[in-house]
Amino acid sequence: MIELFSSAAYPTPVDYSTVEADWRDEGFSFGIFRDPPGQQWLDFTHRSDEYVLVAEGRLWIEVGGQSRVCEPGDLVRIPRQVSHSLKTLSENGSVWLYGYSYWRGDPDPA
Repeated sequence: MIELFSSAAYPTPVDYSTVEADWRDEGFSFGIFRDPPGQQWLDFTHRSDEYVLVAEGRLWIEVGGQSRVCEPGDLVRIPRQVSHSLKTLSENGSVWLYGYSYWRGDPDPA
């Protein structure tokens, strides 16, 4: 079973170019979200696997019924078709990185 939450997977401050290079080496896309305080994304699912890495601020993240408060450097692996939500907890908002693809060894179901 895949480990959903990895604390301190990347050193802080998070180097965006390192994360992007790592993810692209695995065939993942790379994007950046900047959310205001209290922003919520509720009950999403995707057809691909997803990485989320907290770069700045604190986020509450729930994946398939498991939840954690995540801080900069924490990596979350969200399997395809699994419901997930997140909420920015920091007063100054949050920045989080995301990427979509399929983990190695997993067939592309499309």
